[in-house]
Amino acid sequence: MHVCKKQIHQGICLPEYESIIMLPAVVDLPSTVKVEVYPVEIYLCLSSNLESTVSARFSRADKIHAIHQKIRQHFNVSETAESRLWMRNTDTSSERLRNLNMTVLDTCLSSGMTVIMEIRNADGTWPTSRQHLFHELSFTVKCAFLPLQCLSNTPPLTEYFLKNSYLEELNFTNPLGMKGEIAEAYADVIKQMWSGRHYSVVPRVFKTKVGHFASQFLGYQQHDSQELLSFLLDGLHEDLNRVKKKEYIELRDADGRPDQEVAEEAWRNHLRRNDSVIVDTFHGLFKSTLVCPQCNKVSVTFDPFCYLSVPLPVSKERVMEVFYVSLDPTAKPTQYRLIVPKAGRVIDLCAALSQATGIPPSQMAVADVFNHHFYRIYQTDEFLSCILDRDDIFVYQLSSGCVDQDGEEVVMAIYMRERSHYRDYGSGSNSYGTSLFGHPLLISVPRAQCTREDLYQLLLKRMASTEEGQSACGSTDTNSQDATDGDQSAGAEPSGKEEEDEDEDEEEEEPASCAQANKRLPGRRRYTERRKKALFTMQAVNSNGTTERGMGETDGSFSFSSQPYIAIDWDADMKKKYYNENEAEKYIKDQSMDVPHQQTTVQLQECLELFTTVETLEEENPWYCPTCKKHQLATKKLDLWSLPEVLIIHLKRFSYTKYSREKLDTIVEFPLRDLDFSGFLLKKTVNSTEPPCRYDLIAVSNHYGGLRDGHYTSYARNKDNGQWYYFDDSKVTYAREEQIVVRLMHLSVVGFINMKSK
Repeated sequence: MHVCKKQIHQGICLPEYESIIMLPAVVDLPSTVKVEVYPVEIYLCLSSNLESTVSARFSRADKIHAIHQKIRQHFNVSETAESRLWMRNTDTSSERLRNLNMTVLDTCLSSGMTVIMEIRNADGTWPTSRQHLFHELSFTVKCAFLPLQCLSNTPPLTEYFLKNSYLEELNFTNPLGMKGEIAEAYADVIKQMWSGRHYSVVPRVFKTKVGHFASQFLGYQQHDSQELLSFLLDGLHEDLNRVKKKEYIELRDADGRPDQEVAEEAWRNHLRRNDSVIVDTFHGLFKSTLVCPQCNKVSVTFDPFCYLSVPLPVSKERVMEVFYVSLDPTAKPTQYRLIVPKAGRVIDLCAALSQATGIPPSQMAVADVFNHHFYRIYQTDEFLSCILDRDDIFVYQLSSGCVDQDGEEVVMAIYMRERSHYRDYGSGSNSYGTSLFGHPLLISVPRAQCTREDLYQLLLKRMASTEEGQSACGSTDTNSQDATDGDQSAGAEPSGKEEEDEDEDEEEEEPASCAQANKRLPGRRRYTERRKKALFTMQAVNSNGTTERGMGETDGSFSFSSQPYIAIDWDADMKKKYYNENEAEKYIKDQSMDVPHQQTTVQLQECLELFTTVETLEEENPWYCPTCKKHQLATKKLDLWSLPEVLIIHLKRFSYTKYSREKLDTIVEFPLRDLDFSGFLLKKTVNSTEPPCRYDLIAVSNHYGGLRDGHYTSYARNKDNGQWYYFDDSKVTYAREEQIVVRLMHLSVVGFINMKSK
């Protein structure tokens, strides 16, 4: 395609050019301008035939009217026919598209959704019934928008909007606000929810407005409920700020003045720039004290807050479950439950297991087993934070400590594979297809014994086991060729001995090498030394056990430049005869597994105490000391000075450190009524006009899941009848107070109202 820059700028193409460049649309958002590379692809159909759909692409800047015309044209709908449009989501719930002048972006239409045209009947009725065909969404909103339910049941804020008090306080000129759009959209949702005329309400316009001013909330992806709540409270405050022109205020340090004087000054200064219903309802004041570690300069300031983000006490220990594989071939893998340091390393895990098994940590290797192969083999100095609770961790005993004179050993990863009867020509080779099975092994082999014959003998012994009432043994003769496909069985030359046929049930004296310990492979039939066909062959493979590699044999010994992975290939018939897969998969549980895992439980007061604990600033956030004239890692302490009418507490369940990232499942307990915060307030004198420090619970936001995904639900107490309700996406059910207590381990955000305000 050939077009000059000037033509691209003008958006035209001259006739002599064979190709035409279609310039992408530009979508104008309130906070940014984006070039639309991929338009929205939606499906169009008529309500009379929902199965007959046609796809069409539209820009996010297109009006709904363009979609309306497209449907009329494609399905030959008369211009005189009265129609209406419905937007259907992927979950089959639908919503009316009432305003044809709204854009695709404003209506939150996204690719994969369907727009349905419904045509009025000649008798004036509509052919479909919303009650059974177009199920509108419940007034709950999925995932992060559940804080709407919590705020909706906050009496002071909801009454403010229902009484239209906000109309006189809308601030359209605040540069920090959103021109009153967020406040108006929120008011519309609240009025619909509490009108009593709707079975359900779809807050789509409100969601669109939020997405316009905070692009992270665009679309239908999951978002953090606390992040939305913070944005919403701040947006409502700025849209309803009674201060039309904010004046510059120079903040002063305490400089030894009484706390009462400094606090009152800070609150007056705050109201000179911030005065709204959000400040009246949700803002409190805390005291911040910084101490310079060098000159002991003390800086005291009082700062407002809208909610408290309190940390959860983090346990320094962690419970891990592992499978221990002993060198003893007669011992089955044993599952242990261990307590290890949360910030510890793999060597600490080995040390904890050593106390239970008596095996030195130096003789252990730790690996993550997934789908019959090693997903990862850990080094002893790696941090335990890289091991997830859902991982299947195996710890292998490598050696008994007795090595040869040079002391050099090679740790080999052993995989079990079953070889099919047919060659895999589709992979570009004529080798036999294989599939992994069983648990892999980690073994330690002296380098001098890294020969094919020695490895065969070692693996044969390692896989042997004893079973009560049965006895047999694996072959120890490897001096023959595989009778099935001619592959070399174990690598040694034939000895010239002739194979003797014998019936397997015939009682005959076993060779000495076979009779030792009366051992057998986990199977049903005996395999004597005189059988010259090997049980399995060996191949060097990659870490996934799929690609075969050369074993680098020199003088009958193997040489490895990196971690060796060896596959034991079993012929299907041999595996069926001499390997009992069910028996090999069994394991036993140590008595430590019988001890129930105790869920960590803390009181909400403990979280507040941790919030007010002295801490040292991090290197990324130093404090500039006016006395030293440089940045210092000062100590900082936060204390509560005054509390708001409605107190919001956010629990920091997601813990991020230098070594780990995790979600804390700690249970946080607190009374649902009469929660006393007076012990945390520095301000001890409370006059009659100020509310007392006792609160009742009115709303809870829960998060289920982990760091990358999850699901939000909420509880809220109805402001009119005091009944608790449980909100889960589009489902709303009655709830009992006991249910809230049960789910405290998922608690993310809680809201309390002052008892005097009820």
